[in-house]
Amino acid sequence: MKGFREVYGSSPLHLLLVLSSFALTLYAGVRLLDGDTIGVLVWFVGAALLHDLVLLPLYTLTDRAAQAALGVRGHAAHGDRPSPASGRINYVRVPAFISGMLLLTWFPLILGQVGHYTAYTGLPDDVFLGRWLLITAVLFGLSALWLLVRMWSSRPPRPKPRPQPQPHKKPAP
Repeated sequence: MKGFREVYGSSPLHLLLVLSSFALTLYAGVRLLDGDTIGVLVWFVGAALLHDLVLLPLYTLTDRAAQAALGVRGHAAHGDRPSPASGRINYVRVPAFISGMLLLTWFPLILGQVGHYTAYTGLPDDVFLGRWLLITAVLFGLSALWLLVRMWSSRPPRPKPRPQPQPHKKPAP
């Protein structure tokens, strides 16, 4: 077992899980490409190009703007200590990421572009934008609440006032 770990770098269970995930991915790829192979390949290439050429610069600029707004300095270099706000940027990143993923997944419904889904959902087509905005507001609200709790719990305790020494009184003769 020790020799296997030295050669592979991890346990046999890890290798089994990696091989299982590759097998599942291969199965999903074969099933996906079984129908419209050219259309799926064009979609993947288009999605990769859209991400790399449009979305990556867009969310990089947005993240840099959020860091500048919060006063976050770059990575610590030459022994510089990161600012206290450097960890706080994640309280903006996480709800923005989740909200963005929801928008990316459900944008036809949120933007009211697809009318035939209302027959499947049983909901009118004008409720999705409001619900997405509500979910986004709740995510940012919970993140702000969590940040406040973390800031409150990590503050140093107040020093207790030291008792003043009482002057010694001499007994009266």
